[in-house]
Amino acid sequence: MPLTHFDGKGDAHMVDVSDKPVTSRIATAAGHVTMAQETFDIISEGRAKKGDVLGIARLAGIMGAKKTPDLIPLCHPLPVTKVAVELTLDPDLPGVQIEATVKTTGQTGVEMEALTAVSTAALTVYDMCKAVDKAMAIGGIHVTLKDGGKSGRYEA
Repeated sequence: MPLTHFDGKGDAHMVDVSDKPVTSRIATAAGHVTMAQETFDIISEGRAKKGDVLGIARLAGIMGAKKTPDLIPLCHPLPVTKVAVELTLDPDLPGVQIEATVKTTGQTGVEMEALTAVSTAALTVYDMCKAVDKAMAIGGIHVTLKDGGKSGRYEA
């Protein structure tokens, strides 16, 4: 299957979706931030100097989803109808599990918005805790669900 963001000459272009039907679409993405136990404890006990790490990262994730077409050059601006970002402390990492769900009614999917939400939330966790743990690692960011449109349903 050819890559859709390149034309016949191999030049990058925005895909024309004008002939595609408007359908309900949803995408979910997930990822995580691993950290030192001390950093995990600071977050879980609410002792971060910059404030509520998970609450602020949740808002950053929502904002990231809404700003996706400003960040990804060939991404269509879409009427995002819902963004939900969940951050869960995971003592087994130790760290934070992140999941974002984005919905729209449009002519193209919202996988990029879900991935951007997770990425932005993870970067915000890092930013808020970097003073105590520069070795935190962001990873595992991937689409877990995509539904709607011609290609149908995908579940990881």
